[in-house]
Amino acid sequence: MPPIIDKDKCKKCGLCAQICGLDVYGPYEKDTVPIVRYPSECWHCNACVLDCPAKAIKLKLPLSMPILYRRLKGEDND
Repeated sequence: MPPIIDKDKCKKCGLCAQICGLDVYGPYEKDTVPIVRYPSECWHCNACVLDCPAKAIKLKLPLSMPILYRRLKGEDND
């Protein structure tokens, strides 16, 4: 599943689009909520989730990947 951005929490900084090594967000337009333009390119590396200052991004891992995922201290259980 591609990253999901909470538009209410997003501060429109574009950091997620800048750090994504696979260009999942595509071209970012300044002062807008980033759009996941290429969801099938996401490798679920979690970089955008970890670096988002507003904690506005969630990433649902495919069923085959949870054994590779480690919950971070203080991360909620949604």
